[in-house]
Amino acid sequence: MAFLAVNYLFAQNYTEKLLNSFATSYTYEKSGDYSQAIKVMKDVYDEKSYEINLRLGWLTYLTGNYTESASYYNKAMQLQPLSEEARLGYVLPASAMGNWDAVLREYLKILENNPYQTNVLYRVGNIYYARNDFAKAYTYFEKLVNLYPFSYDGLLMYAWTNLKLGKYKEAKILFQKVLMLSPDDASAKEGLALIK
Repeated sequence: MAFLAVNYLFAQNYTEKLLNSFATSYTYEKSGDYSQAIKVMKDVYDEKSYEINLRLGWLTYLTGNYTESASYYNKAMQLQPLSEEARLGYVLPASAMGNWDAVLREYLKILENNPYQTNVLYRVGNIYYARNDFAKAYTYFEKLVNLYPFSYDGLLMYAWTNLKLGKYKEAKILFQKVLMLSPDDASAKEGLALIK
């Protein structure tokens, strides 16, 4: 009985310390003192804690320590393999380091579990577009525009992708829809000028 009481008190004290550490860490982050925010979290670090790894991934990203940040996000992904937030966190340092293959890999894993994640559909489409792989970009922008038919970013990139694929009629209609949303849009006007 005494053993259980001691364990309960220890767990209660640890939980209180953990909650205080998170609160203090947020206060330091808000004031821009990222190194102190990190120190507070490292003082209670538990490699099996998804939440602590996620928090340290974010804070080390803010300091520009991208390798360490990616490591913490990786641990969070291992602890919660379906977590979109950990994967979206991981792509921050990966993209800052220019590791676009890793970014794309994590985005595609997100889409395996959540094929309608519109932000990721847009980002994957952009990666393929930047790589001049317009056929692959098309599939992601098409899905995005089917989900959000009157959304500026999706329409504009879908229009440009159609143009790059030689689908001029479709591109023209899409650029015109962009102009419905943004009447003076320079990119849409540029695209239309290329079609005429």
